[in-house]
Amino acid sequence: MRSWCITLILVALCCLWSLSGCERQDDATVIRLAHGLPITHPVHKAMEFMAQRLDEKSAGTMRIEIYPGEQLGTERECLELMQIGGSIGITKVSAAVMESFAPAYEVLSLPYIFRDEAHCWAVLEGPIGREILDSGEGVSLRGLCFYDAGSRSFYSINRPIHEPADLQGLKIRVQESPTAKQLVNTLGGSATPIPWGELYSALQQGVVDGAENNPPSFYLSRHYEVARFYTLNEHTFVPDVLLVSAHTWEKLTAQQRTWLQEAADESSAHQRVLWKKSSDESLAAVEAAGVQIIRPDKSLFAEKIAPMLEQYRDDPELAALLDRIRDTEVQGE
Repeated sequence: MRSWCITLILVALCCLWSLSGCERQDDATVIRLAHGLPITHPVHKAMEFMAQRLDEKSAGTMRIEIYPGEQLGTERECLELMQIGGSIGITKVSAAVMESFAPAYEVLSLPYIFRDEAHCWAVLEGPIGREILDSGEGVSLRGLCFYDAGSRSFYSINRPIHEPADLQGLKIRVQESPTAKQLVNTLGGSATPIPWGELYSALQQGVVDGAENNPPSFYLSRHYEVARFYTLNEHTFVPDVLLVSAHTWEKLTAQQRTWLQEAADESSAHQRVLWKKSSDESLAAVEAAGVQIIRPDKSLFAEKIAPMLEQYRDDPELAALLDRIRDTEVQGE
């Protein structure tokens, strides 16, 4: 009887371990990583680079199994699985999606808060960025690093967008982000949250009149086949964020955590190089495919959403964070 009970306990422990997003296989710790992007995306390629570096650093004792293309769920579903210690150990989501889990991420979705790309990365790779990554620990979502997601701009099906007035009456797909919804509504459009995987058909069927995203996502998703106008107003620099489940993190030794964090940081630097190349190539490709590229006066959009930013200053903590972001110095400036 005692032997039988011990066997049951061991089986139960093995099941719990395998359901935590982190399991033992052939004397190696294997972590499942799920995300919603295609394998051609620079973020996926950066994750493959991270998996390779982790394998090298740990001498094969740690591995990452990657499940792309929403194989294991949408962004939100992956986050929720991680929170309960489910079958996923690591995921990548937009920082905008994290607003509902950790409010500090909200600041990254605010429009025109960064002077340029260099200023954005000076913030994300400095103390402010680390504070934001750590802010999800209370909800079991520890931030590892940020990935470059470029600047988000509008694309539309039937009419070009040259200024905010052109958004009037248009249903624009946004992420499940309160800030993104407010931004589009403030500019005059009608914000319509739709999961990324459903957006192509939503554009094709006229459920929405347009969306907003960066050049690689616009191109690799093939949304340019339907939306023939792309307006580079660059209203936000919302990064992607790589997260590890607290349940998975707690199972790792101090040395394993160091290896994982180092591999993530190296993948972030690698991804930025891949991103720049992909962004340039994507913009050229959609233009060659007949998409009309519009380069508007960005100040018109910035002026329109200025009252929105002032509302956020009513929150003392957010106001202080905005001031710190504004005052962040960029090396060489």
